[in-house]
Amino acid sequence: MRQWSEVDDRLAGPSGRAYRVLIVEDDDDQRQLLGAALSVEGFQTELAGDGLEALSKLAAFDPDVILTDLSMPRMDGFEMLAELQRKESSIPVIALTGFGSVERAVAVVQELKAFWFLEKPVKIGVLLPLVERALSQNHLMRESERLNRELSMQGFLGKLVGTSPAIQQVFSLIRQVAPSSASVLITGESGTGKEMVAREIHRLSRRAPGPFIAINCAALPETLIESELFGHEKGSFTGAVERRAGVFEQSHGGTLLLDEIGEMPVQTQTKLLRVLEDLKVRRLGASNEIGVDSRVIAATNYPPEKAIQKQQLREDLYYRLNVFRIELPPLRQRKEDIAPIAEAMIHHMNQRHATRVTGLHADALSGLERYDWPGNVRELRNVIERAVILAGEGLIKDKHLNPDRPLPLPKLAASGDGAITLKPGLPLSEAEEAYIQLTLKYTQSNRRLAADLLGISLRTLQNRIAEFREKAAKAGPPAVASYGSAAGR
Repeated sequence: MRQWSEVDDRLAGPSGRAYRVLIVEDDDDQRQLLGAALSVEGFQTELAGDGLEALSKLAAFDPDVILTDLSMPRMDGFEMLAELQRKESSIPVIALTGFGSVERAVAVVQELKAFWFLEKPVKIGVLLPLVERALSQNHLMRESERLNRELSMQGFLGKLVGTSPAIQQVFSLIRQVAPSSASVLITGESGTGKEMVAREIHRLSRRAPGPFIAINCAALPETLIESELFGHEKGSFTGAVERRAGVFEQSHGGTLLLDEIGEMPVQTQTKLLRVLEDLKVRRLGASNEIGVDSRVIAATNYPPEKAIQKQQLREDLYYRLNVFRIELPPLRQRKEDIAPIAEAMIHHMNQRHATRVTGLHADALSGLERYDWPGNVRELRNVIERAVILAGEGLIKDKHLNPDRPLPLPKLAASGDGAITLKPGLPLSEAEEAYIQLTLKYTQSNRRLAADLLGISLRTLQNRIAEFREKAAKAGPPAVASYGSAAGR
């Protein structure tokens, strides 16, 4: 009898027990033959005559690998695999297929996530290495999950960093939802790391080998967003010179992040809801629908409940997306995370810019912790990157931070502090314009940062600026106030 520990020490079963193989085969002779062959090799085996019997034995036997025929009475291999997928089982499955049914077996591997397939009659010399590889892959996946759990307890989960209770709660939610197929809604201020959370959910999910596609709904013109989402056929509109797959097709088998979901036009939200319910898309200009398999994660920096009240977000779409919600805390509420985040950023920037910065001077760290970071982790990253380049080597000191670190955020207040003069009866439009001007002055005409601080999208800010300029142009001199770069800096 061959001992698996002699083949590869990593392939030790849980608690040192022999690995377990569930054999599902309706032919009694084949079932007994496979069971005997694997038992001789040191495996513990359990036999089942069809999918229904196999599922009934699943919990008690707890197999490490499932070996199954595809054509069986009562419940065949396809139905059994679909049921395992519905239960979100991670047990590797090797499918057995009769001669001439390879195409069906390939479909099982691709669509139902089987590990691999073998043609019958099965050769034991071919089967054993395949079982070993399936066990090895499963072992590596379990080990990766264990290491991720350990690292998250030490303040790391992938590229996410933090030891505060608030961010540890986020790590816990990510670990809980990642293995499932549930839709996720990520909320939080701009710059808190919503896309990084979405990528981490994808990385820890069964869809990790598939694509991760992110689309910013606020950055797309209304005339193009449906084409971007659903794709289009050649000639379906002016400029459609060739067929193009939308992001739902591109992310098939993987994860799709819809960022700034509240900025999507309401009529497009209606079509999106239907896709989420039917799992089918119709390209613009097409007559038929295409099945898609994408896990959808949505993100927004604007409270979705307020967006619903303002009729910017469909309530039924919100409930469809809000199956599992993760709210990211702003950096000012977890300042104990600034030090580990900055250290991780310094390490990354050293590799990127070939610098040799060793860390933060105590005065520099104190300065970072005193600031409220309205731009959150994104703003901190910009500050750290500039400081790393300025320092070059050694410690980052306060002087490396000061040139690019803004002063505390100005407040909207009554007359007397030089900010905005308020008086009873001041039209809201004038107060809004004055506050936008003040914020743009504070951000040195950086529109993107100003939009983040105001809690609106860049598109909304640009629309407001265009309205103010049009009103000022009609009024004539004095000159229109400066509203920063139209490039959306």
